[in-house]
Amino acid sequence: MTEFDVAAVDLSGILNAPAEEKAKQVPDPATFHLLCVLPDIDEEYESGLVKAGQTMHYEEVLSPVLYVVKMGPDAYKDEKRFPTGPACKAGDFVLVRPNTGTRIKIHGKEFRIINDDSVEAVVQDPRGISRA
Repeated sequence: MTEFDVAAVDLSGILNAPAEEKAKQVPDPATFHLLCVLPDIDEEYESGLVKAGQTMHYEEVLSPVLYVVKMGPDAYKDEKRFPTGPACKAGDFVLVRPNTGTRIKIHGKEFRIINDDSVEAVVQDPRGISRA
């Protein structure tokens, strides 16, 4: 993954829908899980060359960056596992291991349901972060 725009995480079509419709579309994470979305991947390299479809797929699936949309009711509640409190909150960009979580697609947008202990770091600006 090269760079992506923080503003490219456009959930307005899903999250700004009427409450009845939204309830049917975006799942509420249960227990200690977090619902995250993958930021959009650039369709071109910095040089302007268009990426192949398979390359785009690999960059999406193996992305280490996720955006936290919702948190389950028990996320970060275990004081023994999280003595300093939550590692992140809804609205944060987080770093996780590639292939972390349960993958789902809603209207073509990939979401992941991950465990609260899968978050390895919080980043302010994820542009420029890619797998090594």
